[in-house]
Amino acid sequence: MEKSIYTREYAALLQLLKQAREEAGLTQVDLAAALEKSQSFVSKVERGETRLDFIQLRTVLAALGVTLLAFADRLERALRKG
Repeated sequence: MEKSIYTREYAALLQLLKQAREEAGLTQVDLAAALEKSQSFVSKVERGETRLDFIQLRTVLAALGVTLLAFADRLERALRKG
């Protein structure tokens, strides 16, 4: 099994995470402030350099106004598209 960070699924997750931030009308700086993290943390997450665990992902999504369930649904639909 290859590392998940090198899969198209992980690339889709990162793309959707960035898209969710942009749809929320937030910059990386805005999101970082909401999370009490640095802008570089958000940047590294979006580039795949820093991995989030399940709870961290939920926290980021909450700051974006997106539920984990809604995000998972978007991810599944994106993966089905190919």
